[in-house]
Amino acid sequence: MGQHAATSLSKTLAPDGSIHDLLVIGAGPTGMACAIEAQRAGFSAVLVDKGCLCNSLFHYPAHMTFFTTPELLEIGDMPFSSPNQKPTRIEALEYYRKVAEHYSLDVRQYETVQRVTGGDGAFTVHTQDRFSRPIAHRARQLVVATGYYDLPNYLNIPGEDLAKVKHYYDDPHPFYNLDVLVIGGKNSAAIAALELWRHGARVTLVHRGAQMHRHVKYWILPDIVNRIKAGEIAAHFSSTVTRIAEDEVTLATPEGTVTLPNHFVFALTGYHPDFDFLERLGIHLDEANDRCPAHNPATLESNVPGLYLAGVIVAGKRTNEIFIENGRFHGKQIAEDLQRKLHHAR
Repeated sequence: MGQHAATSLSKTLAPDGSIHDLLVIGAGPTGMACAIEAQRAGFSAVLVDKGCLCNSLFHYPAHMTFFTTPELLEIGDMPFSSPNQKPTRIEALEYYRKVAEHYSLDVRQYETVQRVTGGDGAFTVHTQDRFSRPIAHRARQLVVATGYYDLPNYLNIPGEDLAKVKHYYDDPHPFYNLDVLVIGGKNSAAIAALELWRHGARVTLVHRGAQMHRHVKYWILPDIVNRIKAGEIAAHFSSTVTRIAEDEVTLATPEGTVTLPNHFVFALTGYHPDFDFLERLGIHLDEANDRCPAHNPATLESNVPGLYLAGVIVAGKRTNEIFIENGRFHGKQIAEDLQRKLHHAR
């Protein structure tokens, strides 16, 4: 009986036989922009995401402030009103919810793409919901706009799998009066170290470079540098973490091996796109060019006919080249090519 009930539920989730003009994998700002521009061009569009709407933004630090201004985060020509020169994560999530509502975007949340079959003009995207029930969506064209925030760059050192090691920073409060190690030298590491210190943690920062990275924002860099100079945040540069244990961490430093007491580790060493997923779709990656996926720069169509790329994944490993500010325009490029291809087909 239980198996029969599960099968019945699966059938109720199956598509009704309709086919979408465009299916977008990834419901972040760039994916939303792609769906909006497709709808504006007269096409039907659906988005699927393994998490919630703007899942990556939702998992950013709770009190995060963007490095950019509100108007540079706008999509669909909808104004982003904020009393702040730089909007917060909470404001951005509210803005994108309103955009989705305004354009009546068809967003299928909490569906994980398992595989894609078919080809140009007749794709089938096979997904699973939170209860592992299969769902199939049919679409003429596809866009992959999956970002890169879901896959951390692992250190591959002993102890990295301990529960105390985190690759995402959220809120400083749980780490009050504890020994915390922050690994990294860019914006996320600097912000985490500063917030943790200001909320009572004993913070040590470790970075393989000789100093904080040049990409650290100009209003953050003096703050972290001054805290280090004052001895309020300990720092080891030109150093690496070689081992993480339950109550300590071991570093390789220019002065030799250093062992520190430790309760938690934030390994904020960056993230990367899901290259395995791209390759399973048949997309060629240029190993000599930072694994950039093959695509037409004018249309953003990949080497797989009918499959487009949008957002940060276009740049491969160079995740500091494309952000919401420029990725949001990819939707217009793709929509223009859809007009050429689909209107001609009709």
